[in-house]
This record gives sequence, C-alpha cells and structure tokens, in this order.
Amino acid sequence: MSGAILQYYKKGRKLTKFRLHFSPRMVAGISCMMAVAAGLGALTSAAPSRAQDAPGNKTSVEAAGEGKDLYEQICQACHMPDAKGGAGAGTGVPALAGNAKLADKGFAVTTVYNGRGGMPRFAGMLTDAQIAAVLTYVRGHFNTYPDPVTEADVKALAGGPIAKSDCNTCVH
Repeated sequence: MSGAILQYYKKGRKLTKFRLHFSPRMVAGISCMMAVAAGLGALTSAAPSRAQDAPGNKTSVEAAGEGKDLYEQICQACHMPDAKGGAGAGTGVPALAGNAKLADKGFAVTTVYNGRGGMPRFAGMLTDAQIAAVLTYVRGHFNTYPDPVTEADVKALAGGPIAKSDCNTCVH
C-alpha cells in the first residue's frame, strides 16, 4: 500500500482517535527530507564559501574540512556516517564509499546538482562552492580520488539539462 492513510473515529460529532499510516518508503523519504532541511538550516549561519585552490582562497584541505561538515549535516542522514549506504527501509540509498562512479567528476556533480532517483536536487540549496567542497570530501575521504572538485568544475559540469530519467522534482 502506498500513500498516507488517515483513520479517524467519531463518537457523535466528536473526533476521538486518529492514526496516520505511512508506507516504509514514505517514512524513509520523509526522514531524508527532514534531515536535509535540518542540515540546510544549520548551514545558513555558516560563512559563505569560496572557490578552493585559487590564489588567496581555501586550499583543498580546508575545503575538505568544510565538505566534512556538509556531509555530516546533510548527506550522512541517508548515506550513513560510514558512507556505505542505507539498510532496511533505506536499501535504495547507494553507498558512496568505494563507489567507482564517483571517479567521474561529471557524474558526481550532476548527481548532487540535479538529484537522482530518491535523492533531491541540491542546486539552489547549496552553493556551487559547497557542492564542490562536499564532493571533494566524499571523493577523497571515502574513496581514493585525490583531485579536488572545484567551484569551476561545478559551474562547468552542472549546467546541462536534467535527463528525464534523473528528474525527481518535476514531470516532463
């Protein structure tokens, strides 16, 4: 059964009990979106990010530290602290640790920017610099891809149209 079901019982004209039932898939989705919203609320008080690896700006090590904070505040709610993906009701959440697809910066950037499957799109929620920082952290910490993702990479790689099969926020 999918969807939410509201059951209520009346005695006369008075509502006496009610129950709201959600499918396991809806619970997982709601939990993930609440974690994302909480993480984004915590990020609004952070100082604005700048492109890494440019003269006078953050180094990739500093960007990875910011990326760690972003991962812990947003991503790990679904992808887990060890980045090994979901279990139980969250079995559809892929592992980021040891993920060969993340070797391709373009795949990583477009996935975070546009969303994929049950993952929301973060374009407009995170800055290009924040997307670059979290991807640099995930690719370097949970994988062996040491080259950082820069803000320029995000701008260059994320500008394309959303593939219909990857769009989870609209109907084509």
